[in-house]
Amino acid sequence: MEVASGKSRNNFADIVSSGEMDGTAAFEQRMKSYLQFCRIEKGLAFNSLEAYRRDLERLGDYLAKMKPDCVTLAVLRSYIDHLKSQGITNRSIARHATTIRGFFRFLVEENLLSENPAELLQAPAIGQKLPRFLTVRSTNQLVSAPSEGKSTGIRDRAMLDLLYATGVRVSELITLRMADYDPMAGTVRVTGKGNKQRMVPVGREAVASIGRYLETERPGLLKNRQSPFLFITARGSTMTRQGFWKLLKVHGKQAGIFQNLSPHVLRHTFATHLLEGGADLRSVQAMLGHVDIGTTQIYTHVLRSRLEQTVARHHPRANRERRKSGHTGEDKHRR
Repeated sequence: MEVASGKSRNNFADIVSSGEMDGTAAFEQRMKSYLQFCRIEKGLAFNSLEAYRRDLERLGDYLAKMKPDCVTLAVLRSYIDHLKSQGITNRSIARHATTIRGFFRFLVEENLLSENPAELLQAPAIGQKLPRFLTVRSTNQLVSAPSEGKSTGIRDRAMLDLLYATGVRVSELITLRMADYDPMAGTVRVTGKGNKQRMVPVGREAVASIGRYLETERPGLLKNRQSPFLFITARGSTMTRQGFWKLLKVHGKQAGIFQNLSPHVLRHTFATHLLEGGADLRSVQAMLGHVDIGTTQIYTHVLRSRLEQTVARHHPRANRERRKSGHTGEDKHRR
């Protein structure tokens, strides 16, 4: 793609044909321009691009042959109402609204529209869902679940140790390369969303666990093959997200954790345990790779909830108030 003279970024408006086209074709062309912008300039991952594509294709179907130039705020509000009538959850509608606002903002910035009809588009309020996390005891049981007597037990233990020690996403874990891991410094270089890199410290237990894997198990899995990736399968290839989910479920059952266990639960556990230990929110934000501190603040709600429970259970005046109100038995049952 050529770069227009005098500009530091690609002119994605050039992708759109200047010829006459109907509304459907015009929308599709501009959607492709936006998705290409998201891929090249924003560096979004494939899954994010596909989510944007689905959202915009659904909007395009609703608009039918209406040209993007003719779309108004009233039309977009009616589309949001349409999604509600289809039984779409508020959380999904909020994501649609975010996609739409980004799309039309891009069209204005590329001079493909003179005004942004989505600027004042609002999504329905969604309740903030507290993240699930494990207790320290459950986490230790999970990390210790892989048997070192099995062919991949040491590898699985190392992966779980690293996941809990760093809070990386599963997609980041399985794509770690040998060159990303520095056992001497006790750090790992993580490539996150938008290809942004961050350095995350690795605790001593995880370093020791990875060291055992590299020394005793990885060479046997490779069988004289070569791989740049840190964690590999018995075929010598990198592990898939689905593959890691399966092994996590297996080890979760061994640890007695049967419900709602996912790699993200360990990420939540990492962040929650850090804050409980006294870490500041900015440090946790940096290690998790969150762009916005607001994303990290969800964990303060977890801590606040636990603090309220602690006060209710252990503060003498709180206990006295419960006894006076006759709710002692009910509170005990809830606990």
